[in-house]
Amino acid sequence: MILQIRPGQLDAWLQAHAGQSPHLPLVLDVREPAEVQAASVRPEGFELRHIPMNQIPARLGELEADRPIACLCHHGMRSMQVAMFLARNGFDEVANITGGIDAWTLERDPQVPRY
Repeated sequence: MILQIRPGQLDAWLQAHAGQSPHLPLVLDVREPAEVQAASVRPEGFELRHIPMNQIPARLGELEADRPIACLCHHGMRSMQVAMFLARNGFDEVANITGGIDAWTLERDPQVPRY
């Protein structure tokens, strides 16, 4: 079962996973480059990495399986598919950011444009 977290719950998730890895938790943005250009989040207490959903299988080796990863997309559907893929491939601490970057604007940072 993939943990579902709202953008407003991300800080608590980050705190719960602090120190589990030598790296900061990762927010994995799986949107397309044009979407990232239209709106992006600022990393605060996490590393932000962008790998489009269709590139995840080929670039899986770029991700650490023991690192907490929260997946992000526009509304939460693509990120849920990526989170399930990661979990099936040995990633232990995976979450989906429900509502995606659209909810991020409403719950965390109104400066992030909605599209």
